Amino acid sequence: MKKILVLGMGKVGSLVGVLLNENFEVTALDQKAPHYSYELPFKCLLGDVTDKDFMSELLKKHDAVVSCLPFFLNKDIALLAHALEVHYFDLTEDVPTTQFIQELSKTGNSVMAPQCGLAPGIIGIIGKDLTLSFDTLRDIELRVGALPRYPNGQLAYSFTWSPHGVINEYINDAEAIHNGQKKNVPSLEGFEYINIEGQEFEAFTTSGGLGTLCDTFEGKVDTLNYKTIRYPGHGKLMRFLMYELILKNDKDQLEKILSNAKPPVEEDVVYIYAVVEGWNNKVLSRKEYYKAFYPIEISDKKWRAISWTTAASLVAVIEMVSAGALPQKGFLKQEEIPFDKFLKTPTGALFL
Repeated sequence: MKKILVLGMGKVGSLVGVLLNENFEVTALDQKAPHYSYELPFKCLLGDVTDKDFMSELLKKHDAVVSCLPFFLNKDIALLAHALEVHYFDLTEDVPTTQFIQELSKTGNSVMAPQCGLAPGIIGIIGKDLTLSFDTLRDIELRVGALPRYPNGQLAYSFTWSPHGVINEYINDAEAIHNGQKKNVPSLEGFEYINIEGQEFEAFTTSGGLGTLCDTFEGKVDTLNYKTIRYPGHGKLMRFLMYELILKNDKDQLEKILSNAKPPVEEDVVYIYAVVEGWNNKVLSRKEYYKAFYPIEISDKKWRAISWTTAASLVAVIEMVSAGALPQKGFLKQEEIPFDKFLKTPTGALFL
């Protein structure tokens, strides 16, 4: 794998291109020229990703395509990649999109790897890694939060990534395993409180964070769930907006309100917290993973925590596929990626 096409030059897409450019020949595509104070170190084309003839000709010139586009654009890109036998990677949290790609991959000759971001993505890799030391599993609980480091206001949030994606996660039902049974549960439910190093948070169910883990662990655990970490009070206010003001039926208006009220901040933090309980030699025990990630400098530019953790998770998977450390065709589940090998890639090492 040498030539890679990156679609979408937002903050995450731009950093994906920057990281890949270290070892691959990168071409980017967006509908408009990126407006940054820095110059991207690779060629960026202007074009319409919904123009199938244009995209087909462009994909033929590349070995892989990486979609950093909104989830609703990914199905058509995946179809083209499948037809042209081009490796496909994306960041989607959308369950129907992932199921579509998984079905598509059954007849393909290239890698189809959606959900390569933060959650779903590295949280599933970490969760699976924690299970390896148990003979029998009981619970897998996965939590991720991308938050402003210095919150203010009652909502205590900042939209450092797509408001459309956040709304989608809050509205759609989530998959979980409860009492040993796989089921769908409502998002913005299942509130719990978490204390991390003296800081109190809340966590609640949101959709998409588990990726394909429910299929992998069905019949093997009593409980498997994913919840989003927020500062206390956030979830209650989002429920008010969506369900009392009925803005769930007007996503465009809701997105406009939230984007205007809570623009991105430069100082953010990403929390990754995973817990697995089970038995080893008939002894019940518990393993935990916790780490906080902050903005870092890459290629002489400071990148938000949400941007670099998401981009680096995806790029590390691409590096593993390119090196032959992962299957070379078919659907790639995040939990099939060994965490120790992930951390040994040039980009995965950022998580150490």
